[in-house]
Amino acid sequence: MSKTPPARDNGKVIWLLVILLVLIAAGGSAAGVYFLMGKGAHGAASAEAAPAEVAQAPIFVPISPFTVNLRSEQRGERLLYVGLSLQVTDKASEEFLKQYMPQLRSRLLKLFAAQTAAELMTPNGKDLLSAKILEMLQQPMATPQPALRVTDVLYTDFIVQ
Repeated sequence: MSKTPPARDNGKVIWLLVILLVLIAAGGSAAGVYFLMGKGAHGAASAEAAPAEVAQAPIFVPISPFTVNLRSEQRGERLLYVGLSLQVTDKASEEFLKQYMPQLRSRLLKLFAAQTAAELMTPNGKDLLSAKILEMLQQPMATPQPALRVTDVLYTDFIVQ
């Protein structure tokens, strides 16, 4: 006679192995999701925190637009309408430039009037003008004067007519 209980034991063993494999797969998947989500959350938090610590809000000193007669190569009159802002790195530079704005505007007017329309109409000409403005800002406006930390000249309006 054959024994039927061992057949049942084989069926039980197979079912236990299947259930065990399903549980292992589910646990592995859950662990993988947990670690990936955990790293993603920590990575996002540290990515957000790092720029906030390093990056400071830029400080801009706006300068009201100018209309200036340009140096003429020919007989016709040429005009420059230019608005700009200076980017500075500290509040001391911002306050100094605001306090000495009339003197700064006077120097800029003289600098702009010395330019020609042909020079200013090219991108390279605008870059050269920016460099001249930065160089001009190195000349003291007062004694004593704090070191001006101007990093960029940004044109907000620029029309040559």
